[in-house]
Amino acid sequence: MAQTAGKSTPATALDSINRILLEIISGGGGEEEDYCWDPPRRFSGFAKRLQLLVHSLSRSADLSSPSVSTSLRGIAADLDATRRPLSAYRSRSRIYVLMNCVPLCSSLRDLSVSLASWLALLDSSLLALPDLRKKAADLSADMQNPNIRVTENEERVYCTLQKEAEVRQTSKAVQSAIIMDLARALGMDLGDHGRLLEQIKLLRSDLVVSSTVEERRILMSVEKIFDSWSATPCVMEECTRSDFEEDAQIPPFKNFLCPLTKEVMKDPVVVKSSQTYERSAIKYWFDRCLEDAQDPTCPVTGQVLENLELKPNIGLKGAIEEWVNRNIELQIKSALNCLREVGSSPIETTETMLDNVYRISEEYPESRYKVRNAGVVSLVVRMLKDQSKRMGSQIRCKALMAMFSMAKDEESKIIMIEEGMTRLAIRSLTARLEKEREYALRLLLEFSSEEGYCRKLALEKGALVLLSSMTTNLEYPTLSNLAEEILKNMEMIEENVEHLAMAGRYQPLLTRLCKGTEDVKVQIAILLGKIPLTNSGKDYIARKGGRVLVDMLSSSVEGRESSLQALYNLSTLDDNATLLVNFGLLPALTDILFAIADWSSDLKVLSASTIANILSHSGHWELSPADKDGHPMQSEFIIRRLLELLTLSTEQCQAAVIHILCGIASSPQASDLIATHIRNAGGISAIVSYLDHMERDLRTRALKLVNLLSEKMGQVLVEELTDADKLPYLKEKLLDPQFEFGERAEIVCILARLPFSVDEVRKILGPDFLRWAVSKLKEQKLNSCGKNSASTRSMVEGLLGLLLHYARSPDPEMLALVREYNFMSIFREHISNRSHERAKQKAALGLKYLSESSRLPTLRGYSEPQPPSGFCVPLVFICSKKSMAPVSCPLHSIGCEEDSSFCLLKGNAIKPLIDLLNDENTQVQIAAVDALSTVVSDGQSLKNAAEELGQLGLFDAVISLFKEVRPGELQERLIAMVENLLRAEAVLQNYSTDQHLVRALVEALGHGNANTKRHARDALTNLRQISGVGPSSNPSRGKKTK
Repeated sequence: MAQTAGKSTPATALDSINRILLEIISGGGGEEEDYCWDPPRRFSGFAKRLQLLVHSLSRSADLSSPSVSTSLRGIAADLDATRRPLSAYRSRSRIYVLMNCVPLCSSLRDLSVSLASWLALLDSSLLALPDLRKKAADLSADMQNPNIRVTENEERVYCTLQKEAEVRQTSKAVQSAIIMDLARALGMDLGDHGRLLEQIKLLRSDLVVSSTVEERRILMSVEKIFDSWSATPCVMEECTRSDFEEDAQIPPFKNFLCPLTKEVMKDPVVVKSSQTYERSAIKYWFDRCLEDAQDPTCPVTGQVLENLELKPNIGLKGAIEEWVNRNIELQIKSALNCLREVGSSPIETTETMLDNVYRISEEYPESRYKVRNAGVVSLVVRMLKDQSKRMGSQIRCKALMAMFSMAKDEESKIIMIEEGMTRLAIRSLTARLEKEREYALRLLLEFSSEEGYCRKLALEKGALVLLSSMTTNLEYPTLSNLAEEILKNMEMIEENVEHLAMAGRYQPLLTRLCKGTEDVKVQIAILLGKIPLTNSGKDYIARKGGRVLVDMLSSSVEGRESSLQALYNLSTLDDNATLLVNFGLLPALTDILFAIADWSSDLKVLSASTIANILSHSGHWELSPADKDGHPMQSEFIIRRLLELLTLSTEQCQAAVIHILCGIASSPQASDLIATHIRNAGGISAIVSYLDHMERDLRTRALKLVNLLSEKMGQVLVEELTDADKLPYLKEKLLDPQFEFGERAEIVCILARLPFSVDEVRKILGPDFLRWAVSKLKEQKLNSCGKNSASTRSMVEGLLGLLLHYARSPDPEMLALVREYNFMSIFREHISNRSHERAKQKAALGLKYLSESSRLPTLRGYSEPQPPSGFCVPLVFICSKKSMAPVSCPLHSIGCEEDSSFCLLKGNAIKPLIDLLNDENTQVQIAAVDALSTVVSDGQSLKNAAEELGQLGLFDAVISLFKEVRPGELQERLIAMVENLLRAEAVLQNYSTDQHLVRALVEALGHGNANTKRHARDALTNLRQISGVGPSSNPSRGKKTK
């Protein structure tokens, strides 16, 4: 029961009852409300009887009685609660009512029962009024069992609509049956689309203000179903032969169409209600009814079917087949006419024709033979060949769709392949339109179901490359998956493995390598040894199959030969070296290389070449065992074995062995050891003997090895080259412009690194060689615009190294040549940012040597001003006294000039050297510090030039770098320079309060080596941060320059 209003009086309750009853009966107006739904209509009948009862009660009964008063208040509350459901029935759209008919009906039924209970309370108060008492009792009894319910069809539609709120996938047939049930529940004719659309629009209006998610979903589903169902197909009501032309297509008759799908039926069946449907469509509807626990009905009549028997409508099926066959023949005839005149036919006509061919093939597959026998397939392929550019991507796409569908007919597929459809489909793989690429792939996939075709497809130019590239394009997943399926079909053919690998598809090859028989592995290894591989391919194969190939080295002779060639191919990728070393390749290779057994010399060469490839980059092999006994490659045992091979093997093997030695000598971790082992084993003479060998590879690699060894055993090499009389040969080849540039670059680096004495520089190199080196440097500068090859860099580095021999020589003759060819300018140019690191380092060292030479007594004479001589001397002194006063250099206290002295200050080299302090290469920074240190090494010179050096930023740059540098050689060089700087009073005053500098010096004092600590202590003493008294203090060093 509804809660009664405790404070309302009987009169107030009676007034509320009359007002609500009038609203229920007349809808608020003067006329009686006519409800179109049975539940509100029944309740309205009860309301009329209640209105009469309440009227009699107000005139005859005692309203002050407690039972009457309580009853009236309860009736008023329940009637007020009926307003909401009755308002929905009265003002909401009919579809909205159907969506909520069960809860609305239940609400009215529950309120009717509640009202019956309130009426029963009146019984004891109406004993004196028997007629009124009987009316109240009868009404109470009727409302207790109100028989307010929805119809079976309304409940069915309600359940269906609630299921649509779940957003289930439904077929077109089920959707049509749903809309038919809805129209029937609304009392509408199935063909009256306008009225149904009007109700849908009203429903949308109802849900604008407020609605639940489920209601919005139902609205969207109903709208979607109606749009599909309301489409009216073109049909012919009745016709005679005179109604259409002989060649015109006949529209389908109305009874050819399934009521559910609105499409021509292929398998018409009759249900119990005598209605005809497409078999699949009505079965979908029956399954949906059973799924929703509802009785299956006939969608057109709404009749509940006692059984689900489906009887074939043979007569109708025959008539439909006759109609279909006639129209197919007409469409094929039209297609032939269009294809024969394709050059002059409008694009739209061609497009329609291709659509018809595709539809015939898809909807009537049993008629594909008619299309094929008529020659349509051949004509479409010919059209693609001849008219492809004219047609454009859209028409090509439709042609490919039609051919893809027709390819399901085996004979049509054969015709397409013979006519060259494969090449046309491959051409479409690069098309702009995604759909064209998709159907080209679908067609190729259909073709690739045949093994014989897969072999042919692998031979088509560009096919595998395009397909492989499409598999990795994740932007188009559909195309990627189709291409992947085609390639998987092709992978099943053994002959295609090589073609797939060459196109970058390595997995089939690797599967056979890892899981195949021994013979298969050998064949795959042979293949890997001969096919060209990309870097990514070498990386992938090494990771997936490298271990198998290494294991094959210890198998049969055939396995060893094939895997060795494959491993050599993989080792040409630098990044594979670490991987192959980890797989244990080096011991297997040295076992072949050092084997006493009479292995093929080719195998030894291949093994040595593979080792050389692996050793070409350092950092991964130095700690790995190189043989079965655990010796590393740089061990004395391995080096001696390699040197032995130089005298016992072929020229090719000798070249490969020297290549191996070059790799070891290139490693920072192994270079000292190999130099020692070669010297101890007396191998340098054997290596030097190859410098003038006729075989180019052998000669080139020997030059490179001697170049590498010259840094570690320079004096030994000088003696060996002198004894073997190779220095004149090297000089001759270097000066020969016909000799190969790369070899000349190696030779110039060798001569630059050899530690020639002053006498050897004068005798072996001489002035002519200096002139050549300067000329060659200028030539390299002019010819190297935009070029930065390794050989060019080596040549420049070597030429600068040659100049260093002359720059550090104290020989007056050599120094005169240095001045003549303006070494200061040459070195200054090569410390610019455009030079490479080794060239910058050499140039900075050159400036250091020049600066050191500037203090030689033999050189100072060049800068001293010479007194005038001759009979004009008095006149000169009289006329030019002021101009004869020399402008002395603050560093050297003499008149230094840019072109005739080695002064870094006057030569404008200090600023470029300061800039070099910020170089990323530590060795370049060290060379710059060494050069600049020559400027500040003398206390008096530093005091004199402090102002000029400060303006150039020398002090700030050096001290800033020192504060940031880590412990090491650079810090040791810098702290010595800082200590020199702090001996100058002018510098000391500027940095005496720099706590960052003090902390850096304290850190160097605590963590540096002995030299670093000594300089740090002296610098801190100068800064007055610590006492100058101590065992390592140097009073003379601590003395400041005033």
